[in-house]
Amino acid sequence: MTQITLKNISRSFPAARGTSWKAVDDVSLEIKVGEIVGMLGPSGCGKSTLLNIVAGLDEGYEGSFTVQGRSLKDQLAAGFRMAYVFQEPRLLPWKTVRENIEFVLEAAEFPRSQWREKTDRVLDLVELTRFADFRPMQLCGGMQQRASIARAFAIEPDILLMDEPFSALDELTARRLRQSLLNIWQSFRSTILFVSHNALEATFLGDRVLVMSRGPAGRIREEIDLGHLSRPRMDDDDALFQQSKAVVRSLSRYAGRDTDM
Repeated sequence: MTQITLKNISRSFPAARGTSWKAVDDVSLEIKVGEIVGMLGPSGCGKSTLLNIVAGLDEGYEGSFTVQGRSLKDQLAAGFRMAYVFQEPRLLPWKTVRENIEFVLEAAEFPRSQWREKTDRVLDLVELTRFADFRPMQLCGGMQQRASIARAFAIEPDILLMDEPFSALDELTARRLRQSLLNIWQSFRSTILFVSHNALEATFLGDRVLVMSRGPAGRIREEIDLGHLSRPRMDDDDALFQQSKAVVRSLSRYAGRDTDM
């Protein structure tokens, strides 16, 4: 079943002297339920713009966007759950890590009786159990981002959107969290759409990788199917590494030397 459908999506923003700047141009995309899809491309090609449209944060686009054939608003009203992990943590500074997670559980209308179990589970997943009662300013940047990832996982989203969520983490921690993400996906089969500048990361996580061309008027130029890579995947798998090199070659074709890797 197709979950996310974008048809002929274009998005323009005002520019100087009454002109406009087109971030994305005529993008069409279908993502199946439970699929993991990564978007790569140079800075300014419209990746985050597309994420914001799918998240419902940007409604100023042309074209159509539906979730299982209905508007996002209708789906959310029917109990559909969506989570968004941004590049920066965006934690509530006056709440502890545990309280930040409980805040979204309450908003998603999970019974209070489940909060402790769900919070403990995701904190263990990102190795922050000892810091449950710390406030964000007491944590380093990487730990704050791990807390934001835990917060997103806690509501068991139907769709999880991620905008370079691992970029602030050291590589060993990022590897653990990528694997943790896949472990959760195996359990809940959330549909995941994510942005990355890391070809190996995108190849490790994704069922498909979408390569976008340089902005303005960014477009999806190539779709790379990764279904032949078996799961579970290992970071040191040579087949994975070779496929990531193919992704880099595709980026080079459409983005040139300035590709932001």
